[in-house]
Amino acid sequence: MNLDHVFVCGSPALDFAATLRARRSARFEMFTTPERLNAWYVGSGVVDAVTPGRESDVEQAMSVREAVHRLVTARRLGSGYDDTALAVLNHAARRPSAVPQLTPSGRRTEATPEEALSTVARLAVELLSGPDVPLLKECGNPECTRVYIDRSRGTRRQWCGMESCGNRIKAAAYRARKRNARPAVSA
Repeated sequence: MNLDHVFVCGSPALDFAATLRARRSARFEMFTTPERLNAWYVGSGVVDAVTPGRESDVEQAMSVREAVHRLVTARRLGSGYDDTALAVLNHAARRPSAVPQLTPSGRRTEATPEEALSTVARLAVELLSGPDVPLLKECGNPECTRVYIDRSRGTRRQWCGMESCGNRIKAAAYRARKRNARPAVSA
């Protein structure tokens, strides 16, 4: 399994929820260490730098991530929100968040892991209460469980990303067609 963080969902909150990959099958955890969690915060663009974290930061992030996933799934399916998931997300969103600062070289956001997590939680609140909710879709790859914002023309996007899922599905379909094609009968 690729250990690189992938940002294809159209929202840091959705990319955050997707860090537990293949939820229906292999379940692959991306937040295996505080360093991997901090690498996600920086790679996602939520912050520019994060102070070193602890294992408890990873546990807290996983808890918020699972709450975001449950809430996004409920919203996408038109179901009611889970009270526990709401409480977890709202608690994290109430904490102090990362604050951007102006420096001589431009904007820079440094944060503690808790501030970075609060920023992600606030982004999830904005997403789930905003205009993009009707555009939430789950990836068409049966192995993938990412939810993304479909801003494509005609909302026809089928995969979280062409590089991560679309090319694999298209290549598999092509191979299956070739396998099932009958050889031409020559006279």
